[in-house]
Amino acid sequence: MYDSSPADPVAEAFEAQRDRLRAVAYRMLGSHADAEDAVQEAWLRLSRQDTATIHNLAGWLTTVVGRISLDVLRSRQARPEASYDDRLPELVVTVDDGPAPEDDVALADSVGLALLVVLESLRPSERLAFVLHDLFAVPFDEIAQILGKSTDATKMLASRARRKVQATERPATVGREQRQVVQAYLAAARHGDFEGLLRVLDPEVKLTVDTPGGVVVVLGATEVAAGARRRLGAGAAVRGLEVLVNGLPGIVSWREDGTPLSVIAFTVVDGRIAGIAAVIDPARLASMDLPHPA
Repeated sequence: MYDSSPADPVAEAFEAQRDRLRAVAYRMLGSHADAEDAVQEAWLRLSRQDTATIHNLAGWLTTVVGRISLDVLRSRQARPEASYDDRLPELVVTVDDGPAPEDDVALADSVGLALLVVLESLRPSERLAFVLHDLFAVPFDEIAQILGKSTDATKMLASRARRKVQATERPATVGREQRQVVQAYLAAARHGDFEGLLRVLDPEVKLTVDTPGGVVVVLGATEVAAGARRRLGAGAAVRGLEVLVNGLPGIVSWREDGTPLSVIAFTVVDGRIAGIAAVIDPARLASMDLPHPA
């Protein structure tokens, strides 16, 4: 942990902010390990700083964690198929049979988890602007300094991110259009229709796959479409069921022997798939409470 003494007032002030900083970093990075590293790095930078020049410690630390997190996200984009130790957040899978009852606690609880999934579909600058402003009330002018952009440009980034998030806010209202987009994606993949896949994928789509070796990230419509055509075109799964995964339209697939093959959730924004979260790790699948086809 932090190499600091409880008697040190700077260390005490930092400890008072630690939980908030960790929450900021986790929503930025989606990884507990990476969030902890970001907070540790913020402490190291603070320990080297003349604290007499810091007039707002909480704001200074939030800015530092934001910059560190932004650097991590950008480095991930530079190596999009890197594998991460953290798994995707817990997934709640329910049958997609229309609006859920008002007292369906499991589905209601999945709304917060859906946010983590949709955040993965945002570009680094969009994610920073949305997380810091909408979730942690950091003023736009401060976020603009982190991004090196104007305040107006930063507001536009947050607005674009907000629209993507709002598209998945209510899990009970997955619309016909979203389902049709997902069905078009699956049909194109099964028929090896590369152009058809590109039509329904956002150019900056992000695919996050939970594998036995860690989480693998693939960025961009071309790469995601190529992978989908290879996997789904192979016909390994003989049965599939439309479901809601953390409130997002999704599908569960099984092998012929009845063992689960995958759980996939789709984030649909403006008629295109902006994010895909998939679990193919057999151990993770075996631990999930999955509905089965009739």
